[in-house]
Amino acid sequence: MKRFYILLFIAIAVAALIGVAMAEHAGYVLISYQNFRYESSLWAALGLLLALWLVLLVARLLIGLVSASSGLVNPWSRHNRSRRVQIAVEQGQMDLAEGRWASAQRHLHRAAEADPQPLLYYLGAARAANEQGRYEECDSLLERALQRQPQAELAVALSHAQLQQDRGDTDGALVTLQAMQERHRHNPQVLRQLQRLYLLRGDWSELVRLMPELRKDKVLPAAELAELERRAWGENLSLAAWRETDNASASGLASLEQAWKALSSAQRQEPALVLAYAEQLRRLNAEAQAEDVLRTALKRDYNSHLARLYGLVRGVDNGKQLQAAEGWLKQHPEDPSLLLTLGRICLQGRLWGKARDYLESSLRFEPNPETCAELARLLAQLGETERSNQLFQQGLGMLDERLLARPLPALSRA
Repeated sequence: MKRFYILLFIAIAVAALIGVAMAEHAGYVLISYQNFRYESSLWAALGLLLALWLVLLVARLLIGLVSASSGLVNPWSRHNRSRRVQIAVEQGQMDLAEGRWASAQRHLHRAAEADPQPLLYYLGAARAANEQGRYEECDSLLERALQRQPQAELAVALSHAQLQQDRGDTDGALVTLQAMQERHRHNPQVLRQLQRLYLLRGDWSELVRLMPELRKDKVLPAAELAELERRAWGENLSLAAWRETDNASASGLASLEQAWKALSSAQRQEPALVLAYAEQLRRLNAEAQAEDVLRTALKRDYNSHLARLYGLVRGVDNGKQLQAAEGWLKQHPEDPSLLLTLGRICLQGRLWGKARDYLESSLRFEPNPETCAELARLLAQLGETERSNQLFQQGLGMLDERLLARPLPALSRA
């Protein structure tokens, strides 16, 4: 309030001084140009100039207000265009997240055409088109994205490969990813998508070839990579064994041997790979070789899964095979898989009493449908039919307990 009074006092003083100056010195202004002539006092001329300045100021403010209001009202103004694009972006992203594919494609395509950085909007619109089965529109949107932002070739290609895979075109996805692998040799995302695609297609030999790059570029965590490598090599061994078996088992065996020798010495000691190799040898009727491979592996490093398979192969010497298995039993007396294996080896050697003891012991440590079946067969041969039938029923129940979860409905009689 005090400031207001001070300003008012200054304004009155200035007005008084101007009034005194006007009274004492009126001044004279003359402007003459051809037929135009203007005469007035100095103070009148200054007042006129001030009035003109005020008029121009007001006119400028009015023009600014009119322009702003026309921008808000005019649908083609820059302000309204930006607002429409923002609305399209927000609505398109929401539609995409909620699965309204047609609406998402329409809004994101509109946003992409209006935005100087349209990549994400084109990719979203392409995905929406792909989900609707409009594959030509999807590919066209991706081509348009590449035209607008050619530096984003890799991002567009990776999205294209994923969309091809989603629509079931794994051959097309493979071509796209292999082309990107040539151009972007060590890109982790290219390698990751290739690895997933090979898994999906069951291309185990290709996945094996990709392993060194996956390891070198640290695409996967170490534990996950090790597990993937074991699985890929195991499946590749199976594939090698099946590759030429239509013509002759010898050809399949040669192919399997070649795949086994391709493994490193450390890999040939992996229990999972030894298991896969021995299983294929057994399937190709090379049981003596499988028995030798398993016995060597079990001597080096005991493994319950290998011990179980050891009972399913027949070596050259049944007595030697039994002796080896009984040697492992001293260190692993409570392993049900080893006891089952010993029972099976005794069955092959017609040692009925020992076979029964081993199988009974295995069942005590772990009820298992295989053990039930082996013991039931033995008891049936020994004439103990009732106990044999009980074991068959017990093993059947273990195979799928859901079979016994509900009683069977009563049979209707005519």
